[in-house]
Amino acid sequence: MRGAAKACANIALAKYWGKSDEGLNLPAVPSVSVTLDALVTETVVERDASLTADEVVIDGVRQEGSPARKVTALLDLVRAAAGVEVNDPRRFARVVSQNHFPAASGLASSASGFAALTAAGARAWDAPLTTEQMSALARRGSASAARSLYGGFVELPAGVPGDDALCARMLHPSDWWDVRVVIALVTRAPKAIASRDGMRETARTSPYWHAWLACAPGYAHAVKEGIARRDLEAVGATMEASTFAMHASAWAAVPAVRYIRGVTLDVLDRVEGLRRDGVGAWATMDAGPHVKVLCAGADADRVAAVLREAANVIDVRIARPGEGVRVS
Repeated sequence: MRGAAKACANIALAKYWGKSDEGLNLPAVPSVSVTLDALVTETVVERDASLTADEVVIDGVRQEGSPARKVTALLDLVRAAAGVEVNDPRRFARVVSQNHFPAASGLASSASGFAALTAAGARAWDAPLTTEQMSALARRGSASAARSLYGGFVELPAGVPGDDALCARMLHPSDWWDVRVVIALVTRAPKAIASRDGMRETARTSPYWHAWLACAPGYAHAVKEGIARRDLEAVGATMEASTFAMHASAWAAVPAVRYIRGVTLDVLDRVEGLRRDGVGAWATMDAGPHVKVLCAGADADRVAAVLREAANVIDVRIARPGEGVRVS
């Protein structure tokens, strides 16, 4: 009757941006990520026969409209997998989810959120789902959530339209490589353009969209090869190339889909300064203004100290490669 799950957000080292099938939420390009232990969502799903609809509370706020509908749509998939009839009066649940980091601002809270929701829901309804099957279901809520079912370094292939079984897979466990991701938080406010809307407008209007589709698979391949060799410079340089190509395609949309802010550019300058000083550090941003910096474990404290010096950076966190979803 109850399931609880903890899931970590992930950061794409080779970016996912755009969809090949919006109905099934399939990514247009392959991506490679690392799960981050410092960005955690905890979710409890509790079945309640007194409810006439799912009740959703996220970060202490009762959800209505689109946010609640997205949760119910994902739970409907879990319920179907568990064999729950659509007219079962006991099919609804109370969902309480807490993000231990700013949500909806470009830190992949949707990834950890839908991963935790899928796993907690599967436990609540005793759905006989493998991790791969949960990854495929979580993808329907957020493509990046497919990766957050796993720990360590993870790959999500590009989706072929109609392939609803697409799931992520672990490439290497969390202890494969002693790296850190230093996260410079620059706001706690939600972003103005949701990722899904930004992807849609980029695909519809950007003259660089097809260039992005052409170059993204090469970035994913190079990042995979670099992780396998534990080659920090190769992974970092390719990660930056993937990041800037993604954002360039979005900026060229009409109107521009722009997530980067002035503080983002300031932090990027500081990362370049670290490299000039001999510190191996490379930056990435998702659909938001926060900057995440990949570096060796031994350099994390120095990188964090430099990022804290930037004006308008409100917090800095150091993340290790994290574990996959945990259920209780």
